[in-house]
Amino acid sequence: MNESGTGTVPTPVEERLRAALAARARSVGPADLRPLRPPTGAVRRRVPVRRIAVGLLALAAVAALVFFALRSTPPRPAEPARSPRPTTGTPSPVPSPVQPSTAAPSPSPPGQ
Repeated sequence: MNESGTGTVPTPVEERLRAALAARARSVGPADLRPLRPPTGAVRRRVPVRRIAVGLLALAAVAALVFFALRSTPPRPAEPARSPRPTTGTPSPVPSPVQPSTAAPSPSPPGQ
């Protein structure tokens, strides 16, 4: 396995690039680096969007509570209680008359 960990044999181009990068890295020293300085200019502070959103939602909730608390509507009286069973039709007070049948019964033959 090679240095890159791929398990393949490095190509000549890859070997030349590695050698050039290693030589460049050895040639850079502390004197070549610029000194560390804090950034200059005005520092802007950004207010996170989440804070603004939470603040606006809290303001909306308070406004809704005040609106509903100050809203003066008289309370409605409770509706009368209802039967839990469905109501059925009331029975008629007078029963319908029974009409006799007009057909005469046929006599049955004797002995049967």
